[in-house]
Amino acid sequence: MKFEELGLSKAILQSIAAHGYVEATPIQEKTIPLTLAGKDVIGQAQTGTGKTAAFGLPILEHIDLDNPNIQAVIISPTRELAIQTAEELKKLGSDKHVNVQVVFGGSDIRRQIQGLKSHPQILVGTPGRLLDHINRKTAKLGHVQTLVLDEADEMLNMGFLDDIEAIIAQVPKERQTLLFSATMPDSIRRIGEKFMTNPVMVKIEAKQLTTDLVEQYFIRCRNEEKFDALTRTIDIQEPYLGIVFGRTKRRVEELARGLEARGYRAAGLHGDLTQQMRSRVLDQFKSHEINLLVATDVAARGLDVKDVSHVYNFDIPQDPESYVHRIGRTGRAGATGTSVTLVAPNEMDYLRAIEELTKKRMTPMQPATLQEARLGRIDASLDEAAVLMSKTNPGEMQAQVSALLSQFTPEQLAAGLLASVAGLEKQNAPVTLSRERPLPRRKGGKGGSRGGYRGGNRRGNGGGYRGRRDGDRRGNGGGYRGRRDGERRGNGAYKGNNHSSERRGSGQGRKRDFTVREKG
Repeated sequence: MKFEELGLSKAILQSIAAHGYVEATPIQEKTIPLTLAGKDVIGQAQTGTGKTAAFGLPILEHIDLDNPNIQAVIISPTRELAIQTAEELKKLGSDKHVNVQVVFGGSDIRRQIQGLKSHPQILVGTPGRLLDHINRKTAKLGHVQTLVLDEADEMLNMGFLDDIEAIIAQVPKERQTLLFSATMPDSIRRIGEKFMTNPVMVKIEAKQLTTDLVEQYFIRCRNEEKFDALTRTIDIQEPYLGIVFGRTKRRVEELARGLEARGYRAAGLHGDLTQQMRSRVLDQFKSHEINLLVATDVAARGLDVKDVSHVYNFDIPQDPESYVHRIGRTGRAGATGTSVTLVAPNEMDYLRAIEELTKKRMTPMQPATLQEARLGRIDASLDEAAVLMSKTNPGEMQAQVSALLSQFTPEQLAAGLLASVAGLEKQNAPVTLSRERPLPRRKGGKGGSRGGYRGGNRRGNGGGYRGRRDGDRRGNGGGYRGRRDGERRGNGAYKGNNHSSERRGSGQGRKRDFTVREKG
């Protein structure tokens, strides 16, 4: 459906056309007419489906430019999403000259106060900073006509419910309320019942949430083997730009440090970073100064980076719809993408729940051996080594070159160059990860080993190392054969006692560390 068919004014349609939008996305097509009609709406939508325009265009349509008061408030969970939403609303409202301001923590509040003095019609902000401005009386919401709760599930996960309720208490009861959420747990439905009036539910079906352009794999391995499996997969696949998802801030920090220790260009992104640090990390990722971004689900909300080739789920998400959101970071604009999920044996029920939602079975992948990963690193270093040699003048170091040639063959020297460029000395770097609380067993889960290993021999689950950027599947018939169970042990050693019960989660959240160490 074209935007001209949705009942929008000429000024708004001009802004839409100026930004290259022609046809409405499913969430826009379903939401805009309802919102224009004044209905309360609960929309299930992922970032990247056009939900900002879905609620933003009707808001812009209803703005009264002669009214100097704040007429619409959009509450966002993160600074990045708040900034992104405000920028898009400014663009879409440019022909109508709507004043949009954004407020968020970690930034100079005095500058924000100055912006609020310009009488914005639309205010976008994070819960804590919005409440701060309300308490300072620098933001008055007594004339708000439309309230938007964006990414409501993440705001609840971050503990913002009290702040949200305090903000809603300052907004007139006679208002329009729009709630958007990537997932739809009971807690979101309760918010709808409490703060909304006869809301209309708009849900994008699973087939519209996922994409056939993303090849989806999983590796079944014990928790203490996951980091080795991750780094060896990265070595084989050579991601152009990759995002690694961890469940907690601590996990993200430790994964980022561990990846750096093993020679990767990686950085973490989570909610505790200052705005300056978050912006710096995102700029480094977008400019390819780093090529691996480690992030929590919350930090990745609103993240829109082109050319992401791979997504790695170090921790499988508890909510299957979050998985859909994660892999939506790749496979965009007609490009293919790859996702790899690391799954512990007791997490297989979560994998089955994801497959049920996406209507697509993930392909099992064999973990690579250390030797296979070393070859992957060496292959990836060939171009860099060639560039280095082309820029080197042997005449400047003739005596040293002659001395080395008297001790080593040219093949040995070339091998040493490749090993150095590939950073093989870092591939065995010991990495310590804190033990996270295991996911609870899913209700109705049957356990089992779908796609997993049976018995002592871990061969033959049909998985291959696919997903490299150049399509090279290396050598051995398209599948890395697994080693016997006894050969795989020793990659990780638990510190503490009662290892098996801790892995089963009987420690009830007690902190146990485990160390991932390679065996040569």
